[in-house]
Amino acid sequence: MKKLSIILITLLLPFLGASQSIFDKFEDSDRIGSVTINKGMLGIAATMMAHDEDEDTQEFIEMAKSINNIKIFMSEDEDASADMAATMKRYVRSSKLEELMKVKDGDTHVRFYIRNGKDADHVAELLMFVTGIEEKGQKHGRHFETVLLTMTGDIDLNKVGSLTKKMKLHKGLHKLDEH
Repeated sequence: MKKLSIILITLLLPFLGASQSIFDKFEDSDRIGSVTINKGMLGIAATMMAHDEDEDTQEFIEMAKSINNIKIFMSEDEDASADMAATMKRYVRSSKLEELMKVKDGDTHVRFYIRNGKDADHVAELLMFVTGIEEKGQKHGRHFETVLLTMTGDIDLNKVGSLTKKMKLHKGLHKLDEH
């Protein structure tokens, strides 16, 4: 019995420490750009800005301390974008995320999903998915872009707008402050 327990623990050990996300596959794609910001980096940023007395900066610092990670994936490739959309839909269904808001602005579509947190103002996860077409000028024609952002932690929805402004993640995020 003891030998069986040791074998099981040995087999399961690699899985216990690895917190894999369905979106991690995008990190190695040549067609999808990615940015991953972990709690440690957010802590460094908060520490570096701690002496700034600006109110927005202080809100950013407070929020940064409560976030575990931020993952952002971007693509201009239509096949990669389709894969991102399919993966996102699968994740939303399996994780039972709740749709918070949809925004349609011309050809741009922005969707926000959440996993509830400790109260109505806090969420454990915020997922944003943006698809759209930007006008790039007559010479270059239309430009297709897809952005997937996922943020986990103890996220105060009242302060998300402040964080996104400071990080300049995507122009579609300013919609959070408007609604």
